[in-house]
Amino acid sequence: MTTLLETRYRAVLRLLPAYYRQAREEEMVETYLGDLDRDTQDQSRPTLGETASIVALAVRSRLAVAGVPRRYALLGSTARHFALFAVLLQATAALVDRVLGLTWASTHGPGQWDLFVSAFTGQGPLIGVVEAATWTLPLLWTVGYFALVHDRRRLARAAVLLAALPTLWPLVGPLVTDSAVLPEPWFAIVTALFGWLSALALCAAYHRDAPTAALPVGSPGLVFAGFAVVTGASIVLLPGAPDTAWAPATGFLVGAVGWLVLRSRGADRGPAGGAVALAALGLLLLVVRVAALYPWLGVPLPAVYLGGALGQVAALTLLVAVLGAVARRDLVRR
Repeated sequence: MTTLLETRYRAVLRLLPAYYRQAREEEMVETYLGDLDRDTQDQSRPTLGETASIVALAVRSRLAVAGVPRRYALLGSTARHFALFAVLLQATAALVDRVLGLTWASTHGPGQWDLFVSAFTGQGPLIGVVEAATWTLPLLWTVGYFALVHDRRRLARAAVLLAALPTLWPLVGPLVTDSAVLPEPWFAIVTALFGWLSALALCAAYHRDAPTAALPVGSPGLVFAGFAVVTGASIVLLPGAPDTAWAPATGFLVGAVGWLVLRSRGADRGPAGGAVALAALGLLLLVVRVAALYPWLGVPLPAVYLGGALGQVAALTLLVAVLGAVARRDLVRR
């Protein structure tokens, strides 16, 4: 007769995909029940640690690599592509923004330097600490990227989770202090979504059974430098256009077009999922781009900013449509 504890274990094991349960469920139930006295099983339940391990296994088995149903292998490959590309974009955008900002402040006279320093010292200790964290923590996207491509997964997970933390401040800051300035709510929400989806995708997709992260072409350092040059040049050459969405959107546009060119020449021989991941990432960046632009539509703006932002919206829309078509063709073929 089935005991209450066995029923509870089987209920938790339903978190696992069907293919995994069919192969391992009976063995796992037998292991969990072990030598427990049958008379005490109705008073017991799975421990928190056991439940957490099953949840982690459910994630790993759905973001699998090989030897599994096709949809799970494709889902895993897509999630790993998405995480790698998204972390690369945010790493280069954060680094370039801070290097250019620091360069400007230190080379344009004492007034600019005082203005830069006042952001950390002129608003009280709490806001000063928050501003310092907001300025420094996003640099950990770069640490996360290089840790990931060199297969230092624990370091990569810790770095990207810390890097994503500042995106939460615009949402929680007004609840903590009156000194916090709340940006446009939808922009704050989608920015946090971009950061946390990137971080959580990395943590979930690059599990212990996942392959080492690999770029379609080039060395990790060279690709990073190329993206940094592209995003930095887009800011320097059009100083009236950039906002917080400008650099990652520019990097994505150039990178995705480059990926399509490589693909057309047969140079990208990586696993399936790249087109789906880029289409999803492009759609997310399109939402960020629109959310950044929307509050300013009724305000007189410099033509270069408005034209640049609208141009990015159009280019992202077109590119997402192309990537979606490529992804659909891949899914049909495979």
